[in-house]
Amino acid sequence: MYQQKNIGDFLKKVRVVIVVSRKVKMSILIGVDASIIILANIIVSFYTNFLYQIDDPVPLRVIGLHLVLYLLFGSVFKVFNRLTRYTSINAILSIFFAVSASSILEYIILGFYTSSSIEHLQILLAYFIVLLAITSSRVAWRLIVDYLNMYHYKGVKKCDNAFIIGAGDGGELLYNTVRYKSSQLGLNFKGFIDDDVNKKNTYLSGLKVVGSIDELPMLVKEYEVKVLTVAIPSMTATQYEHLLDVTRDLDVTINSIPSIEELAMGEVSVTKLREIDVVDLLGRDEVKLDMDSIKNQLANKTVLVTGAGGSIGSEICRQVMAFSPKKIVLLGHGENSIYLIEKELRQHYADKNTEIVPVIADVRDAKRIFDVMNTHKPFIVYHAAAHKHVPLMEYNPVEALKNNIYGTKHVAEAALANDVTSFVMVSTDKAVKPPNVMGATKRIAEMIVTGLNGKGTTKFSAVRFGNVLGSRGSVVPLFKEQVAKGGPVTVTDFRMTRYFMTIPEASRLVIQSGTLAKGGEIFILDMGEPVKIVDLAKKVIKLSGYTENEIQIIESGIRPGEKLYEELLVDKERSKEQVHEKIFVGNVNGFTYDEVMKKIEELPEDYTALAKELVLFANQSSEE
Repeated sequence: MYQQKNIGDFLKKVRVVIVVSRKVKMSILIGVDASIIILANIIVSFYTNFLYQIDDPVPLRVIGLHLVLYLLFGSVFKVFNRLTRYTSINAILSIFFAVSASSILEYIILGFYTSSSIEHLQILLAYFIVLLAITSSRVAWRLIVDYLNMYHYKGVKKCDNAFIIGAGDGGELLYNTVRYKSSQLGLNFKGFIDDDVNKKNTYLSGLKVVGSIDELPMLVKEYEVKVLTVAIPSMTATQYEHLLDVTRDLDVTINSIPSIEELAMGEVSVTKLREIDVVDLLGRDEVKLDMDSIKNQLANKTVLVTGAGGSIGSEICRQVMAFSPKKIVLLGHGENSIYLIEKELRQHYADKNTEIVPVIADVRDAKRIFDVMNTHKPFIVYHAAAHKHVPLMEYNPVEALKNNIYGTKHVAEAALANDVTSFVMVSTDKAVKPPNVMGATKRIAEMIVTGLNGKGTTKFSAVRFGNVLGSRGSVVPLFKEQVAKGGPVTVTDFRMTRYFMTIPEASRLVIQSGTLAKGGEIFILDMGEPVKIVDLAKKVIKLSGYTENEIQIIESGIRPGEKLYEELLVDKERSKEQVHEKIFVGNVNGFTYDEVMKKIEELPEDYTALAKELVLFANQSSEE
């Protein structure tokens, strides 16, 4: 026991020595390689002197030339600034090219001064010794670091046996990243699962491909596996559903590595495992953004987001931060929600030089909004603040009027007065032929925004999209809650359909739309195919590990203001103009800004009459 403790203490000290700065590591590598070159040339000199019975001193000019040339080519092939703990084929090739190039050039240079076959032999022998020794030093260092990491993390927490689903690039990346630190995740990977029969019983990075998804019931029992980690970023909805069907009766947890886009954007690491979500079962394609245009618009600029504490607003803030703005102003009415998003951004983006400014303000307060806009002078404004709950706004039309219409008016006019370059309003598909107050107020807000375009230098635009999964008020959290209680799951009407999009997807496309705006557009996001709400309920039930026989689905009846089917455009608004893979420009006309303002001023105070007038006016705009 005492001896084991001493070994552990020694290894901890060695591990501390390993964790040094990059410059120190480069100096160590150069020192080690230089020592190898000097020692190799000395050994070769003694060997050739003994072999040919001569007494020739160690050729210092040969050692010096060899050393200088290696350091030169080592820098060219980036031998010294690689992470030695991750020594790979590329690192070995860099060493090979550096050693080979330096030895060849050394041979050519010395050929002008000597024709001695012994010196030529010495160069050749030194080449092989140096190549072998430097390569071996890198491999040995990686083995040491791997062992120390394995020893350090061993026993940190109890590990569950796990399989990696997918013996491809994603699976290899995940396993190689955590193979000696798997206890950090609480996982002990026992093998790969892959449906490619040609991969069965082969090894990937030393871990065996033990079978296919259909064989999981037997394999989970054999290897006593508790966790399945999906390492196929492009896995389809059909494949996810098949996996859930196969594992329904198994006592296992299923998680997944992040999506391809999240990994590409550097938002998360491959080890940031996540739960399988209903989004995975909808089969939505990844959003491809024009990163250069977004970076040009946001980098080193001041950005203001209204409704920054809400579902969409907070996600816009996260996406914007990735592009290193000079300042981001988080404007919201809810003190706690603004506090939470501010804290999150400060923690997750501590490496950014972005100034984060939390502002508690109500968009209905015109003076306050004008003061904020004048103080910070944003380059771009994303207006996401709004009341969005359809049934609630049916009962509270005056609040929808104040927040959605007057609030938008105040923010838009403040942006215009302060020469904001771009103003992007977040709208909704409920603004199309709205039968409800919420949709009507958003349609009128669209007309205010587009109507202000051309009255100054600000480019005004709106972005219209459908429901977002996971947002506040979304049906998915409600379904999950009902399933957790044992059901029943309530669907207002089995015929009801909706367009769905994820919060990150919607937020990224809002940001992308801002880069495409020329002024006055209403951008329409491609929401894919509409989804039946009852089908969404079935997917949530399946995802929760139940069958439809175990959890009942019932109709609860359509609520005030709801439609059976949502639309993104009325027929005459449809346009063939596609400015992005998932963004269209709608031919959306309406009343002028002055006409809208005149109508608003004439609205009745009675709640019932107000609601009717709002809906009537919004629908009249679609007929213009």
